[in-house]
Amino acid sequence: MGLISRKSNPKPARNEEMVELGREYAIARRHRDTKAMNRIMRQVGNDKDVTDLSDFRSGQESYDSLPPIPRGRNRRR
Repeated sequence: MGLISRKSNPKPARNEEMVELGREYAIARRHRDTKAMNRIMRQVGNDKDVTDLSDFRSGQESYDSLPPIPRGRNRRR
């Protein structure tokens, strides 16, 4: 019974393309750009495996975790 475990659980490789598409989708959703959202969803499609979709979700969550920048009042009125 050692202090340091030599067992390691290798994490599956991330599909960086799907992560980037997830970020772009989250950006388009925040800016209400439905044309870009539909284009990205056509690229992703429904035939992707579960790991690709989880990478897509992780890309969305990475952008959604950033709080939006508060907009100031229009002082020129």
